[in-house]
Amino acid sequence: MNKSTICENLEKLREAGPLVTSITNYVVTNSTANALLAIGASPIMTHAVEEVEELMAFSGALVINLGTVARTYAEAMPVAWAAANKNNVPVVLDPVGAGATKLRTELPVGMLKEYRPAIIRGNASEIMTLAGQSGSAKGVDSTQGAESAEEAARDLAKTHGCTVVVSGETDIVTDGERLVRIGGGSPLMPRVTGLGCTCTALCGAFCAVADSAFDAAVSAMTVMAVCGKRAANSSDGPGTLQLHIYDELYNLGISTLEAEMEVSED
Repeated sequence: MNKSTICENLEKLREAGPLVTSITNYVVTNSTANALLAIGASPIMTHAVEEVEELMAFSGALVINLGTVARTYAEAMPVAWAAANKNNVPVVLDPVGAGATKLRTELPVGMLKEYRPAIIRGNASEIMTLAGQSGSAKGVDSTQGAESAEEAARDLAKTHGCTVVVSGETDIVTDGERLVRIGGGSPLMPRVTGLGCTCTALCGAFCAVADSAFDAAVSAMTVMAVCGKRAANSSDGPGTLQLHIYDELYNLGISTLEAEMEVSED
């Protein structure tokens, strides 16, 4: 992937300010909405089944995050996803905790049999579970490194004709054929809840403007890695890291992004 495409996609996102509809968990609703605002997108958060079809008529992307699988969320997700597919709105799936419980595994597997994703983003355990392997999840955390899920990610991408992102110390993005590795970030980032969910939200924002889901995923994960690393350098701990990430997303310049991105393609 041409690195200039990542910079161009950030410029396109800020110019377009796309509306991103998110059915996400109550733990991260506020933080992911703020991250979307900081990068230049327009968030709307909902789990009301009564309005999700209407929203898909004018949204730039739909983010489905399974961090909260209470009945009202679970009812709204397939309705929204069906409407998104009907209106050609790209859908980003975050299968939070897949493999941890029967419900968190069967819900995304079942929806993937019915609807088309543009991007699936998760940790190694979640991606391995969706690919039919043993992911050995520890709650919503992974017990595996991203590299251990590489083949599972390729298989999952081919099965569903989508792009798959595996978050880790080095992030992996694949469409089943191409594979990009993204470095950066910080070991402090897993100490803040919902930064993986923030990556998913950014994937949605970039999906609304990029030429392909693969380009969108690489762009989103690169921006997050650069901002996470820069935020950690000026933070005293997890609390200030969260705040600094918003500032870095808002202030990230194209020259900084170009100079500090750590992207390589196999």
